Amino acid sequence: MSFPVRVCAFVGRFTDPRVRESAVLLLPHLAARGVEVLVSEDLPAADGTEAIRAVDEATIAGRADLVIAIGGDGTLLYAAHLVARRGVPLLGINRGRLGFLTDVLPEEVIDSVNSALAGTCELDRRPLITATLHDASNPRREAFALNDVVLQRLATGRMIDFETWIDGRYVNTHAGDGIVVASATGSTAYALSCGGPIVEPHLEVLVIAPISPHTLSDRPIVVSARSLIEIRLIERPDTHGQVVCDGIVLGEIAPGDRLQIQQSGDAVTLLHPAGYDYFRLLRSKLHWGRGNVDHSR
Repeated sequence: MSFPVRVCAFVGRFTDPRVRESAVLLLPHLAARGVEVLVSEDLPAADGTEAIRAVDEATIAGRADLVIAIGGDGTLLYAAHLVARRGVPLLGINRGRLGFLTDVLPEEVIDSVNSALAGTCELDRRPLITATLHDASNPRREAFALNDVVLQRLATGRMIDFETWIDGRYVNTHAGDGIVVASATGSTAYALSCGGPIVEPHLEVLVIAPISPHTLSDRPIVVSARSLIEIRLIERPDTHGQVVCDGIVLGEIAPGDRLQIQQSGDAVTLLHPAGYDYFRLLRSKLHWGRGNVDHSR
């Protein structure tokens, strides 16, 4: 992260009143510190808008010293795709619902941004995963994800049949709605709703979780992040799937195509306020530890 911070970018859906409220609160605060603010879409008129400069998305990663994602985890994932491989850190302000990645509460916005400007936030490096789709018409399409890569059925009402291979070794044949390959960061996202485990985000592992499998014995597994995971569709009538990386469509997949997934050498840096505690975050979001025992010491 570059210090001092001279240019900050806001990423969010500013038509949402909650998102706009946090952005408008920050504008005069940043302007008073001589920080220029970039946005990729119009922010409705408010005090401090003279400090805003509207730019295209490609410019954000190249100019910003800091990116503030205002919204839910989807907003932060979107921002991560803008800054990945550029080394620009992300601070997530939660104006969404659950918020495992956007962990700054609205009432903590000013203090947390001050910490980010002062360089006193905790740096949290999260590895990316890469998906590569090989097919006859387009030999190589590639995308990355912070949370997960999902193979899902394309036609409603039809299961897809596919095989999984790890490091060239056959693992299983699946029938169902698809499969999720998640990073440790993404273990609390789609993979969790598929019955996958919660993984401490700094463990070097990947989670493979079938989506609505036809066989009850088809369970999620955890493998080394050094593994090369390959998924192959089996030839069946009208079998077509779709590959999605952090909610962004990479492309369609058909029998004979191959989807390869592995950990990337790149990472995204998240910023957390001092004293960040992952397990406290889990307790808050998942409503754990509601007993009367005091664990504060």
